[in-house]
Amino acid sequence: MRFGLPFRRASVALVSLVCLTTPGWAQQAALPTPESVLGFRPGDDFKLATYEESLAYFRRLDQASDRLTLVEVGKTSEGRPWYVALISSPENLKNIERYRGIAERLAHPTGLTDVEAHRLAREGKAFVDISGGLHASEVAGAQHTIQLAYDLLASAEEPKTKAILDNVILFLWPSLNPDGQSIVANWYRENVGTPYEVSPLHELYQKYVGHDNNRDAYMLNVPESRVVSRTWRHWEPQVIYVHHQTAPFPTRIWLPPFAEPIATRVAGLMSREVNAIGMLIAQGLEANGQVGATHMGTGFDAWYPGYIDYMPMLQNIASFWTETALYRYATPHFYTIDEFPKSMRDLRAGTLYASPWPGGWWRLRDAVDYMRTASVSVLDYAAKYREELLYNRYQAGRDAIHRYEREPPYAYFVLQAQHDPMAAAELLRRLAFNGIRVSQLGTDATHEGATYPSGTWVIPMNQEFAELARQVLEAQEYPDLREYPDGPPEQPYDAAGWTLPYQMDVRVIAAKEPLSNGFRAALVPLTGDSAGASAAPDAPLTSNPSAAAIVPPPGRITGAGPHLALDPAENNAFRFLNRALGVGGTVRFEPGTGTASGRYVVAGVAEDKVAHWVEELRVHAVRSTNAGGALVRSRIAEYKPWRASMDEGWTRWLFDQYGFSYATITNTDFQAGELGQRFDAILLASDSPRGLRDGYAKGSVPPRYEGGIGDDGVRALDVFVRNGGTLICLNASSDFAIEQLHLPVKNVVAGLDSKEFFASGSILEVSVDPAHPVMAGMSERARVFVEDSPVFTTLEGFEGVALAKYQAEGSPRLSGYLLGEKHLQKYAAALDVHHGKGHVILLGFRPQWRGQPFGTFRVVFNAVLFGGELAAKQWGTAGFWSAPPVSVKPVAAKSP
Repeated sequence: MRFGLPFRRASVALVSLVCLTTPGWAQQAALPTPESVLGFRPGDDFKLATYEESLAYFRRLDQASDRLTLVEVGKTSEGRPWYVALISSPENLKNIERYRGIAERLAHPTGLTDVEAHRLAREGKAFVDISGGLHASEVAGAQHTIQLAYDLLASAEEPKTKAILDNVILFLWPSLNPDGQSIVANWYRENVGTPYEVSPLHELYQKYVGHDNNRDAYMLNVPESRVVSRTWRHWEPQVIYVHHQTAPFPTRIWLPPFAEPIATRVAGLMSREVNAIGMLIAQGLEANGQVGATHMGTGFDAWYPGYIDYMPMLQNIASFWTETALYRYATPHFYTIDEFPKSMRDLRAGTLYASPWPGGWWRLRDAVDYMRTASVSVLDYAAKYREELLYNRYQAGRDAIHRYEREPPYAYFVLQAQHDPMAAAELLRRLAFNGIRVSQLGTDATHEGATYPSGTWVIPMNQEFAELARQVLEAQEYPDLREYPDGPPEQPYDAAGWTLPYQMDVRVIAAKEPLSNGFRAALVPLTGDSAGASAAPDAPLTSNPSAAAIVPPPGRITGAGPHLALDPAENNAFRFLNRALGVGGTVRFEPGTGTASGRYVVAGVAEDKVAHWVEELRVHAVRSTNAGGALVRSRIAEYKPWRASMDEGWTRWLFDQYGFSYATITNTDFQAGELGQRFDAILLASDSPRGLRDGYAKGSVPPRYEGGIGDDGVRALDVFVRNGGTLICLNASSDFAIEQLHLPVKNVVAGLDSKEFFASGSILEVSVDPAHPVMAGMSERARVFVEDSPVFTTLEGFEGVALAKYQAEGSPRLSGYLLGEKHLQKYAAALDVHHGKGHVILLGFRPQWRGQPFGTFRVVFNAVLFGGELAAKQWGTAGFWSAPPVSVKPVAAKSP
């Protein structure tokens, strides 16, 4: 069955109606086995079910059982209808809205007493959310959900299962990545039985983001993240469990507790709950004879809050993932003891690895069975501790409210006047979508001696999800963890720092003193109109009424003259430029005065379009009599390697979000040459020099996906730049350009030991030259996200200018972790290298990392527009940077 969206308006009547009238429930059909529908058992060697096949099976279960109903929750990026299965007793499903209401009330405890909460916990049912397949190449998860659903329904009258179904309402996602499940299954089917049976994919298994689909929880940049968040905010589960497959070899499954460090703002009660669940899963596996479970100390820390399967901890949900062993797809593999690390060949039992796996065959079926046992263990825990789970959800939220009534920060203030006013709204809408309440001053109000104007946004911290707000708004300081005092630092599993105000260049002020009654009286909650909640299947941010109520200042046009100037400080200015170019308008770049930033000047667009775009995009446009300077051309290409690249995917996401017209080129385009006849600018997303040049090795993938840019492609790229083209290299791809084009530039941190220098996944401060068109719109002091990023100096023969530099003294770290700041001091973070008649833009940071650093998006936009007539001029501020001396011989340039 399908529940209408938005859930709150449609689910009550529809559930009751279907439960009472559906003929299939009045007269039960025989319960179909998975093999009777799929033609094989989930987990069979060499067999994978696509999402379409999985959904067809769940539809059959829906028809056959009164203990399962399908709910459509939205659509995927590729337009697939997306469903979750509700599994519980018939009585619970008939009363689903009552139990949902209890879960929601306990999740949002304002106005609720402990006595009332205990009563609701006794009356309620535990909501448990289980899924697999998020990382689609980890194939067992989405196969195990098929078997799990059947097993629960087939054993419904057995005492253990009956207790689960009576006390738990299971939300079972057939797949948390439907598009990816079908992409991977179809790829495997195409190659099974050939030499390429276990070949890696040549494309991302989720549009734009691939593996980063589990890094988008707080940013909500892709539809899948928003659909999942919307679903969880509607049902408010107490447990969320996502299956993965990357167990540290030779263990068979990794389980919580997590390694150190964990997110600093997670409620201790939630961490304890997850730890208990992890241990009980291990016990369930052990009792079932499934050996090889391990815990912590394996690199899976929970520091970064962007995981979709961990961020809910900051919303007071026991949320976690596990990692089951995987060979490749559905192909079995036999492991001998000689393949084990030497330290583990003695099969010695340990405290957290009590029953070592001895080796032998490992099949997809084994992984499916381990996952089934783990899932049932979680459900058994929820059934036995149903009341505690429900009350703990309430208690963690209650404690967060009380905490921030007693200690700072008491609130966060976000002024409407920002470097880019839209960025502030983008930040706050994401928080609101994730359940954080935002208010706005209805009148001017004073706090701590400062007057905040009417319209200022305020996040009061006495709310149940306050820790999520604090976790993403405050600066991070990753702990210095080492195995021994002089040893290398333990590297974070993911990012070390992510502070959104820094990344998005939004000024956020923390209230150190309690808000006065008068200040609170001036606050107007931004709740929006719930009756107007959008049922859009891709769940845009503004489909959430509270997020939609966060409205940036209106657009406006000032000044007089026939031309329209736009400030590149506003990211939406580039949406405007691209629309103008799309209707035949012209765009020119007008330089600033002295060291000031330039701006873009638009002409040739109808007045009604101009007025509409200014209003819609909320930009500030200035009428001008100045026609501008150099003409801006936009023949842009982005290289897509066959080694699926998330950075390349995020770059496409960025271009598509802001309306850029661009071509996607592959190896054959480079090898065909004549690039300058088609393009003014070519962008290489972050990738290793070897990966870009060589790609997949011969024989490792089907021949059409072998190789990289190659020698011929490098020569064509060199000719392209020398003849006047612009090459933009993001982060690691800068090393490729330095090596292959023989640029007189050195990456000064290349080869440094991590004991000497480490700065991955952190936010650093740099000085930039906004007078250069690539840095137009940037503040003179900017924050950049670095991740294994190069740091530049120049060698003899260098021609060009620095775009960004690190200061000569002090640490540039703002958030995250930095060891060895001396290796940054005085060096460049970005360069414009003149190469023949053209330019190579080297960016030693991640300007579009996971769609988060709105404050550096404009660097990418400016760079791809920096070509043709604009790039032919001389740019840069004299004296902005001088390269420190280095004792390195210049590399002799080779003729193309």
